[in-house]
Amino acid sequence: MYAPLPVADRRARDRLPIPAVFGLGEETREQIAAMLGRKLDQAAAVWPLTFAAQALACALLILIGFVAPSAAGLGVLVPVIGIHAAILGSVSSAIFSLLRLPRLRRWPAYQRNRILMLLVASTSAVLLSMLWTVAHLPAGPLQLGCFAAATGALIVTAVGVHAVRAATLGLGIGIVLMLAILAGVGVPLGVALLFLGCLVLATRQLARIDHEMELGRTEAAGEGRLAIRMIAEFESYGTGWFWEADRQGRVTHLSAKVAEDLGLADTAVGQPLIDLFRMDSDTPGTERTLAFHIASRTSFSDYSVCAATEGAVERWWSISGRPVVDDLGRFQGFIGSGSDLTEQRRSEAEITRLALFDGLTGLANRQRMRLSLDKTLAQNTGPYRATSLFLMDLDRFKAVNDTLGHQAGDALLQQVAQRLQRGIADAGLVGRLGGDEFKVVLPGIDNRTTLGALAREVIASLSEPYFINGASVTIGCSIGIAIAPEDGDTSETLVRNADLALYAAKADGRGVARFYSDDMLTGARTRKLLEDDLRAAVSQGAFHLCYQPVVSTKTTRIVGYEALIRWFHPTRGLVSPADFIPVAEECGLIEAIGEWVLRTACMEAARWPGTVRVAVNVSPIQFANPALPALVTSALAQSGIAPGRLELEITEGVFLDETASSERMFRALKTIGVRLALDDFGTGYSSLGYLRNAPFDKIKIDQSFVKGAAEPGNRNAAIIKAIVTLADTLGMETTAEGVEVQDEIDLVRDLGCSHIQGYVYGRPVRADEALLQLGVEDATATASGFKVSRAPRTKMLRSARIMMDGVRGDVRIRDISTSGAMLDGLRIKGNPDGVEMQIELLEDQMVAARVRWARGGKAGIEFHEAFDLDSLNQGQGTRLRRAG
Repeated sequence: MYAPLPVADRRARDRLPIPAVFGLGEETREQIAAMLGRKLDQAAAVWPLTFAAQALACALLILIGFVAPSAAGLGVLVPVIGIHAAILGSVSSAIFSLLRLPRLRRWPAYQRNRILMLLVASTSAVLLSMLWTVAHLPAGPLQLGCFAAATGALIVTAVGVHAVRAATLGLGIGIVLMLAILAGVGVPLGVALLFLGCLVLATRQLARIDHEMELGRTEAAGEGRLAIRMIAEFESYGTGWFWEADRQGRVTHLSAKVAEDLGLADTAVGQPLIDLFRMDSDTPGTERTLAFHIASRTSFSDYSVCAATEGAVERWWSISGRPVVDDLGRFQGFIGSGSDLTEQRRSEAEITRLALFDGLTGLANRQRMRLSLDKTLAQNTGPYRATSLFLMDLDRFKAVNDTLGHQAGDALLQQVAQRLQRGIADAGLVGRLGGDEFKVVLPGIDNRTTLGALAREVIASLSEPYFINGASVTIGCSIGIAIAPEDGDTSETLVRNADLALYAAKADGRGVARFYSDDMLTGARTRKLLEDDLRAAVSQGAFHLCYQPVVSTKTTRIVGYEALIRWFHPTRGLVSPADFIPVAEECGLIEAIGEWVLRTACMEAARWPGTVRVAVNVSPIQFANPALPALVTSALAQSGIAPGRLELEITEGVFLDETASSERMFRALKTIGVRLALDDFGTGYSSLGYLRNAPFDKIKIDQSFVKGAAEPGNRNAAIIKAIVTLADTLGMETTAEGVEVQDEIDLVRDLGCSHIQGYVYGRPVRADEALLQLGVEDATATASGFKVSRAPRTKMLRSARIMMDGVRGDVRIRDISTSGAMLDGLRIKGNPDGVEMQIELLEDQMVAARVRWARGGKAGIEFHEAFDLDSLNQGQGTRLRRAG
């Protein structure tokens, strides 16, 4: 049986050229083309044998012609037959030689068929001309039979790709030629031609049938092989498999890999299907069992099953099946398929784990902590559900990442998680929110004493040294605590308040725990309002600059100004930069403000004399921006001032993240030609290594070291001297900040400072007033304010005994400091300045002092040595106890 061609294929077949209709020419169907190619290859492979047979036949004919020239009248035909055989052999050899050429063998089959048909047509023309010559010779039945056989052999040899069909046509042509020679033109020849026409039609139909049969067989065989191969590949390398069962539900076929996973590689066939698989009852849509469907002969789909046999591999499959019936509707069994769910289930479990657990530490992640807190707060087991929340942040963790690398940071986080779990134990759920932030939910605990003790234990535990890659690492921890329902009855409110408490813990020096209080929220709201006002001020241009003079200690001339930003708020009044600059850094406004300050300072400094410099503060956030050099260049170009007149003041905070980018930034700024000053030196980070590489032109000594340096016994002077010596060694200038008292001018000058900045030479002023200052007496600065430094005074009123020139007396102490005191009731004749005396500040302990001034019964005295005020307080307490 063969399937008839579709209508479109039959129409295409009817349009084929005549040689193709007979199966001898080009065929557009790939299957037929492949068949022709195979037959051409077969013919080309056997052509030597064919040629040998032809040569032997020619040799026998020639031998007969020479041995028996008169036998059966063959003598006359032997030369003709010999010539015919020679031509036939040559043509056959040429055809098959061409077919053997490697280049020709690479051609498509239909192209080789075209060459073959061309050679056949040429050979037929030669043959017909020869037969026409032979027709005029005496001929008998034997001669005509030889010609007919030779013609048929030629056709069979030339078109051997369809041997049977070619032989049939050759026989018909031979008969027609024989009748034409014997009987001439007449009725017999007409009958023969009619017969030949019928034979041609029959052969043509036979060719069509052959084509269709070959096409059907090729397609069927190809589809069958493809199906088998695809099923084998699918079963071997895919997750799918197939099964079949008989009428009783016994397995008749099961994919080999599933049988192996079941531990029944050779015995799975014949066993009941329900004994091989066990259903997962938790899967939705599987209320009916596998046994029910087998018994009721109904279909089922996507049932999750696992192995029910002993020794089976732990795997899960999805199985489907349907009943099979024959043509008469009789039930024959089940057929179905399955797919491996093991990896899918593992992936789902991994997805669930990743969705609820932190991949690094194994702790609950942010999502699970939120769900847990919501669930805990929603439980109403009494009048209220006490729940406490810890928000934790590791201190100095970033330094570990920067110095030891992120792998060490990850290892540290894992150890922190282990300590946290041990410290909290069963009291609550520990989670990691991300980075170095952790969270602990403590249900049922609201006692502040208990929570405080637990927080301190956690901080102490996490502050113990860690050993990472052979290195000892120490970090800290800050904790913010909020308690529900007192601090919030929803997870959002509780987390917000715990975060505010954590912010307060960091502000209090880190390494501590703080409970939430309402004033924290008030402070946060105040910061939020300040941030909103700050954004409006940036957009409205509500800032202005003031300039504080920087004076040379050698010439007392103003050599520069520091630009200081000021903000006058309509309702708040003058807002200190110490209040709004940190807010600007937190909310991302500092870069916009910093750019405005830089451009404005350069434009206003352009009006000053060309030797006067202007200093502008640069925050660490601005310094980390790669666009800073371009901004500086633009500001200089816009204002027209020389780069050397601009001094950028940078704090030690930029060295927290000391990287190659910081070095590139320093090089870029120095390439522009601006000056760099290290601001607030000594108040930040103790490392001096950056001074070796950073190209600073000046070090600014913080005012905390300057203040009180002129007081007796104060050690700040030694610190200033050390800084100045260091700066001189590195070729840097020094500026003493915050100088307010005139005697501090002489001190810092004597210590070697090159410049002074502070209220002693004036408060910050607007640019116009600064221009006026520069025009007065060649920009010479005039000192103002107190002439002598004095320690802070403590107000008091108490009596004390004194001794002066051997005379004892009583006075009252009005105020006292570490360096001196003001007395009431001391009367001195003559010049009191420098008069020596002793005063009893502590019981039975006299302190030496000298009088500095005296008028109207009041006098100021200066102690020879600094006095410890704490000992005075202790002495008072002792005296009171004795009196009691």
